[in-house]
Amino acid sequence: QVQLVESGGGSVQAGGSLRLSCAASGNTYSLNCMGWFRQAPGKEREGVATIYTRTGNTAYADSVKGRFTISQDNAKNTLYVQMNSLRPEDTAMYYCAADCLGGWGNFHYRGQGTQVTVSS
Repeated sequence: QVQLVESGGGSVQAGGSLRLSCAASGNTYSLNCMGWFRQAPGKEREGVATIYTRTGNTAYADSVKGRFTISQDNAKNTLYVQMNSLRPEDTAMYYCAADCLGGWGNFHYRGQGTQVTVSS
């Protein structure tokens, strides 16, 4: 089992920045990847970013490419996503996730989520 706890959400004006953190615990040594996905009310879940834990390779949704950066601190078992140039359409509940399943943005584990609100 893996436990994930997000922090760092909040409200920001368009153009601003936020950094989300995710503390992972449990059987983290077995994870093949970690990532973030988001879901806004009335919209489908959207994969945001993924990092492959052994290689450090990253992948991003087109909607956030160039604005968001995913990173990991293995010593702290912590995942981050730095979100710059935020837009109102980035408003959503953001979830930390781990252990990739088939398809983009599908994971075995997820946290409780942290709200990000971007005002225009």
